Amino acid sequence: MQLTSPRLRAALLAAASLTLVAAVVPPPAALGIGDPLFPELGNPGYDVLSYDLSFAYKDNSSPLDAVTVIDARTLTRLETVNLDFTHGKVASAEVNGEPARFTSVGEDLVLTPARPLEQGAPLHITVRHTSDPRGRGDGGWVVTEDGLAMANQADAAHRVFPCNDHPADKAYFTFRVTAPAGLKAVANGVPGALPAPRAGAATTWTYRTLHPMATELAQVSIGDSAVVHGTGPHGLPLRDVVPAADREKLEPWLKKTAGHIEWMEARVGRYPFENYGVLIAKARTGFELETQTLSLFESGLFSGSEGYPDWYVESVMVHELAHQWFGDSVTPRMWSDLWLNEGHATWYEALYADGLGKYSLERRMREAYQRSDQWRAAGGPPAAPKPAAPGEKIGLFRPAVYDGAALILYALRQEIGEAAFDRVERRWVGENRDAVAGTEDFVRLASQEAGRDLGAFLEPWLYGKKTPAMPGHPEWGTPKSV
Repeated sequence: MQLTSPRLRAALLAAASLTLVAAVVPPPAALGIGDPLFPELGNPGYDVLSYDLSFAYKDNSSPLDAVTVIDARTLTRLETVNLDFTHGKVASAEVNGEPARFTSVGEDLVLTPARPLEQGAPLHITVRHTSDPRGRGDGGWVVTEDGLAMANQADAAHRVFPCNDHPADKAYFTFRVTAPAGLKAVANGVPGALPAPRAGAATTWTYRTLHPMATELAQVSIGDSAVVHGTGPHGLPLRDVVPAADREKLEPWLKKTAGHIEWMEARVGRYPFENYGVLIAKARTGFELETQTLSLFESGLFSGSEGYPDWYVESVMVHELAHQWFGDSVTPRMWSDLWLNEGHATWYEALYADGLGKYSLERRMREAYQRSDQWRAAGGPPAAPKPAAPGEKIGLFRPAVYDGAALILYALRQEIGEAAFDRVERRWVGENRDAVAGTEDFVRLASQEAGRDLGAFLEPWLYGKKTPAMPGHPEWGTPKSV
């Protein structure tokens, strides 16, 4: 039979090429970059430069139609490309403009391009898929009373979109979110275009980040929201997203953010991103989350119904704000470096509460010291936490990486003095801005500021099963045993 259609002939030739490639490529397998806590998280062989994510929202009972476009560069020769992705159906995939075979293995989406990719080559991936918010309790989409939000920490971004889901591979993001009339969509970063009405009264909202971001920090809010604009230090744009019906009640809390930023800047330097705000969602998550430029909070924190005193609410707001420097701008190299995120955020939370005269820093640190050995026994030392139990994704976030890690910072300040400690903090966020860094980097920098090697001093604080003696506080004795 003679093939007379050029399109049909090209399609058959492409299919034949894929068949030939498949004949020599090893069977698809789930891969990872070797993170001890999440062995199959992240993917080797490429560096993501940017994500362009499109979501079409209907309601909370329907999967979102989505398109994920990834621009990357290969770090080695690749015959297959692994992405982290689960809980969505893939309709099609392309690599560098050509159809690619795809299959799911574990929580990986494995793409087989039409031809192998050489080292250092551009990599342009398009995946058309669904993103399903239904019936999940392990992160990703969070269902709210009026729509959706995201909570992707630690390893849940790939439950929303295909990605290289590890904080070591930061990238720029563009979001295009289509929502029905009456709802607003807001995402990390700044508006990339005016809201665009579509047929059927739906509107598409576009946002883009001006700084690279880890996948676990991505945020998309869809709901009956009010967007409240303000101005922070140095003309910094402030943007808060709150339930429209609660705007007036929440505004006194929103007005505190500018002062919180001034307080943080006085201690660690200029705020590192293009804007900031709080996203208050009508949902029960059991946590607040430092999504980049738009921190996620449960509405119950501010309602008074939970009985939290005002000083505590403010200190929690400062905790998530501090993460914009520690964890968002400076991102952990491995998840075992989590103590650098949570320890610092807890430190500034405690320091802020101390300044309000409500809960002294020394009292909090002494109480943490007394419980430190118990925390280490239960969850591992701060810089070597035990993996979370199966099915308990947020089990990694234990007291040892919060107050137990803040205790390390207190010990460091006691050992090298406040002036040197303050220099360490400023250098850490200044020299590692928009980058990734780990525990060894912090020890090295602290040693430089101290003028001596602090490795022997910090190692037992970071990795020891037992908590060392606290410098300057012999009266604290030893921590209580389990």
